[in-house]
Amino acid sequence: MNVQVERSPRKLGFYDLGATPYFASRMDQRLSYCLYVPRDYQQDGCEQLDLVVIVHGTARWAEQYRNGFADFAEQQRAIILVPLFAAGMTDPGELSSYKLMRSGGIAYDLVLLDMVDEVNERYRLRSDRFLIHGFSGGGHFSHRFLYLHPERLLGVSIGAPGIVTLLDGQHDFWVGIRNFSSVFGKDIDIAAMREIPVHMVIGSEDTETWEIRLTPEDSWWMDGAERLAETNRLQRMAALRENLESHSIAVRQDIVPGVGHDGRAMLAAVQTWFGEILAAERRKRQP
Repeated sequence: MNVQVERSPRKLGFYDLGATPYFASRMDQRLSYCLYVPRDYQQDGCEQLDLVVIVHGTARWAEQYRNGFADFAEQQRAIILVPLFAAGMTDPGELSSYKLMRSGGIAYDLVLLDMVDEVNERYRLRSDRFLIHGFSGGGHFSHRFLYLHPERLLGVSIGAPGIVTLLDGQHDFWVGIRNFSSVFGKDIDIAAMREIPVHMVIGSEDTETWEIRLTPEDSWWMDGAERLAETNRLQRMAALRENLESHSIAVRQDIVPGVGHDGRAMLAAVQTWFGEILAAERRKRQP
């Protein structure tokens, strides 16, 4: 679907191409995003670009992920959008509110969609759908974003989330989706999710549990959390994959050999998969 919008009158300058500064979100200026835009993009041309969103983990290495996709952006003719969801948004020192999509009155998913709209008003995007990848905390975000907004996605890549939400109607969110509509104001659309290519990526040695161990004293603890209490990220990813596949949602999984919990080591696998998805989309558009 081509996106038809009124173009922003602001002329693009030096800092709007290549690796950009961080821009404050117009929806919530406490949050921001940076871009990588192909350096030879012409504002007054006719080329349309694809959009790739990369969501950082708990350490907020947003700029590193953006820079890691610079060559991909140039080769694939894509814009890379990396949001920065600051720590401490809902309580001093908190690190994880964005992983649940909605927390403390902040709708992180909707802020991201408005960032996408901002980019579309500044540049020519080929579609209102985009690719999204997140690792660790970003993997939390990316698989829950799939549940919320499959209609906006070309594909989703889920990297080693520490805690996963299953399509489980017996438990409330975050463990399951029993109360999904009351939490998010919309029903989950599993039929739409079946149309979206899903990728999972994790290191073969990603077995440490110190950061993701769950006990009844944890703020995330709720009914049903005990099923994850003693498992590591590999086991939690396997549970998520099996759950999605049980709902006829196809999943491709890459396990990167010899690697632990390192999102940078996942980028080659993610970029290969993204390239395949974009190539398939371009074939669809050929006359």
